[in-house]
Amino acid sequence: MPHFPRRGYRRVGAGRTVAVVEPDVLGPPYERQTIDLGTDDEGPVVATLVRRRADRPTRRAVLYVHGYVDYFFQTHLADFFAERGWDFYALDLRKYGRSLLPHQTPNFCRDLGDYFPELDAAAKIVRDGDGHDTLLAMGHSTGGLILSLWSHARRDAGLVDGLFLNSPFFDIKAPWLVRRPLAAAVSRLGRRAPRRALPIGLGTVYGESLHAEHRGEWTYDLAWKPLAGFPVRVGWLDAVRTAQRQLRAGLEIPVPVLVACSTRTYRGSRWHDSAALADAVLDVEHIVRWAPRLGRHVTLARFDGGLHDLTLSGPTVREKVFAEVGRWAEALLAAGPTAPVPASRQPTGEPDGTDTAGEPRQADATAQG
Repeated sequence: MPHFPRRGYRRVGAGRTVAVVEPDVLGPPYERQTIDLGTDDEGPVVATLVRRRADRPTRRAVLYVHGYVDYFFQTHLADFFAERGWDFYALDLRKYGRSLLPHQTPNFCRDLGDYFPELDAAAKIVRDGDGHDTLLAMGHSTGGLILSLWSHARRDAGLVDGLFLNSPFFDIKAPWLVRRPLAAAVSRLGRRAPRRALPIGLGTVYGESLHAEHRGEWTYDLAWKPLAGFPVRVGWLDAVRTAQRQLRAGLEIPVPVLVACSTRTYRGSRWHDSAALADAVLDVEHIVRWAPRLGRHVTLARFDGGLHDLTLSGPTVREKVFAEVGRWAEALLAAGPTAPVPASRQPTGEPDGTDTAGEPRQADATAQG
């Protein structure tokens, strides 16, 4: 398992240290800082903030948070924003990717709120340390769920100016008759044996659709993002279900939110070519159903042929994803901290409609291939 030693710390706050900036595994222009988060019942805990600066000084920044069995490697995503005048930051959460230490249970937590300290620290570095006054938070899958809860919990702190949620993990991909008893069983067992591995896994279909050694086009570290994932543990699933119940009860995120997902769900357990054109991890209709519970300013965009991580979809699809995100971000966040956008400033193709708590505005982006 890859492990990068910590080095050269300086104090930035009570009980928390941050490593001096050092080169990242991705190479130039990427660099990283290690956020020391103290200890938990397994020992020392860290998170890692990766940075890619734009070519020119800017006051705008993106903070990206990955999903489950994941870490930041999407340099094309960072390049997209950097070329448009945004500094790009990516946070590898505790026990994920760059932050996974040899003594730790990979990707494990018992409460999604456990990730709030590294999000707080990252936002402080981006805003106070590096001097940005506009921050777009971007979360994929579980990272989208975590960012949603964090943005709700910190809604009066003014930490973020907008959210982009890429296929957020709003519900389990299973029939209702399975989800209800599963949640009850997981809740009971999670208190007694939180690290017990469930006799289910993620399968390899999604991993096959991504990795260049299989059926995809992407190269990444399979020690940090295994093809079949890490064991799904009871305590982690209970934490996710608890967070999803909070979402369904309704959040009060005050900033604009763009929720994006595929138009199709792949339900097979073995490879079929249609898996390369659909979300093979989540039920996209769950995302559509629960998106309005985020707040009063929600836009929904769906992409035909999109994978679970829309930014890793085929070239035609991801071009449409980037175009939609770019239009949305420039319309709402181009001038600095969030402010009302006059209708005359909406770019061509921007979805029109009224933001409400009950129905998100929706933009359907179709792509064949």
